[in-house]
Parts: sequence; structure tokens; C-alpha cells
Amino acid sequence: MIKPRTETPDLTINLVNDTKWTLSEQHPEHFTMLVVYRGKHCPVCKTYLETIQKHIEDFKEKGVNVIAISSDTEEIAKATYSDWNIDDVPLGYGFSIEDARSWGLFVSKGIKKEPETFIEPGLFLIRPDRTLYAASIQTMPFARPEIKAILGSIDFVINKDYPARGEA
Repeated sequence: MIKPRTETPDLTINLVNDTKWTLSEQHPEHFTMLVVYRGKHCPVCKTYLETIQKHIEDFKEKGVNVIAISSDTEEIAKATYSDWNIDDVPLGYGFSIEDARSWGLFVSKGIKKEPETFIEPGLFLIRPDRTLYAASIQTMPFARPEIKAILGSIDFVINKDYPARGEA
């Protein structure tokens, strides 16, 4: 588990636009918001990422870079990008199970039409110095932080210079 105020692992991931994204190369004004989603098989993930899409400009205005990643293959991730309404959300693929575990994420074995193994959702707010500010990690697709609540919380954190909590 990564504790708040400690450095997160660096992360380099392939994007569906045939580029690479590296966490240590991000220079947001306030945060990078790393969203880990279960994969194309997850209708809750579709709704969640499409909600992020609706608010992507709000995140940019608040100085927050956003990326969504999964363990899906390139082919599946590109189909996700094509089929879902997430045109402005950078979408990464091939996030390894091993790397996910180093981030403290849960891993599930598939049932029904799910992949054999996949990563459960998580959301990380990371400071420009790559230290963890906040994390929300789930064991299933439900009970994720609401996007509007995250936006409001970011305003509070910035305006009040509120410190990361949970490091003890």
C-alpha cells in the first residue's frame, strides 16, 4: 500500500493514440488523477469514464491532468476508446497485474464474460512531485468517488491548502 505523502511508483503506459504516458513526466499545476478501471467488460466503468469526459475541462481548469488505465490489451482498449464517449480522456492499456499490486489495487479472477484476471478500480490524486495525496481503492465496480464530489474536494484542497491525510 502506498501511503499519502510518499512517492508513488513511476508508471509508463501505452496509450490508445499510439504514444506513451509516463507519470514522472507529468507536470500538472496541482494533481494528476490516475483512474484505474476494470476494462471494457465493465458497464459501470463505461458510465464512470463517460462522466469524467463530461467534466474533463473542469479538471483541466483546476490544474488536474487525468488519465484512465486498465489491464486490457491494445485491441480491447482501442475498441473501448472507439465505443465509449471518452474522446478527451487519455486511455492507457496493458497495466500489469504486478504493477497494480504495487499500487495496492485488488485483482479479481473473471466470471462469466470477464477477462481471466483483471484489476479492480482505483483513483489516485498525485501531487506534481509524485507523492500520493489521496487514494480510493475498490474491490468491486461499485462505490466509486463521485466525479462532482472530487471536483469540489479539489477546490477545497487548493483553496485551504489542505494537507494529505492518512500517512500515520
